[in-house]
Amino acid sequence: MKRVPIDTISDYCDRLLQVREIEDWSGAVNGLQVQNRNGVAHVAAAVDASLATVKKAVALGADLLLVHHGLFWAPKHPWTGNTYDLIEILVEAGLGVYSAHLPLDVHPRYGNNALLTKALGGRQAKPFFFDRGRHLGLRVTMNLSRSDLIRRVASVLGGDPVLLPGGPKRCRSIGIVTGGAGAELRIAAREGVDTFITGEGPHWTYALAEEEGINVIYGGHYATETFGVRRLAEHLAKKFRIQSSFIDHPTGL
Repeated sequence: MKRVPIDTISDYCDRLLQVREIEDWSGAVNGLQVQNRNGVAHVAAAVDASLATVKKAVALGADLLLVHHGLFWAPKHPWTGNTYDLIEILVEAGLGVYSAHLPLDVHPRYGNNALLTKALGGRQAKPFFFDRGRHLGLRVTMNLSRSDLIRRVASVLGGDPVLLPGGPKRCRSIGIVTGGAGAELRIAAREGVDTFITGEGPHWTYALAEEEGINVIYGGHYATETFGVRRLAEHLAKKFRIQSSFIDHPTGL
């Protein structure tokens, strides 16, 4: 069985996703988070790195877990209880962990935004949602009734989205930012879209959507961010001639 050094895959992903150049939220750690000794013959992808997904990756015989939401967002100590269990499983199984958060959202080919936009039928996407020194999302021009767009989102994401019907019943300028961008609804409204698709947002955004005259569609944080890790794992499998799997562990959020 062919095994590729984990540093070879990690370095390739760092360059491909520009993880050193893209500013992320405070606490996010992009890149290789956990080393392994025996290289990689099987990469498993999941949205979240958690005790549950780590166990599933080990059961699949994976050597590397590729995730969007990594293990580290704040100091992770003490090493007791579930944290100890997680570390013990990773070390004993020889499972490495690679995380790409914002760099995977914004990538033009393997990014969550680009892949969701394409899945929804959007073409000729333009940069959208300027924050943290760059455009984090995409916008497209379409001509769909709001109800038709809701049905399309539900079909692509595999579940009924939540609609905040603050805007017009016909959707012509649609902005997309995967994940939890609802709290930054004003950025979307300021950039002139009539409909904003993201994963989730706070309760108070309902009133804000009405005040700003914009439709908001919450498709689910998890559901909108399955695209990137799955596609990147498939790309790595093809490039390095290794096996890939996707671990579906939905949160319902």
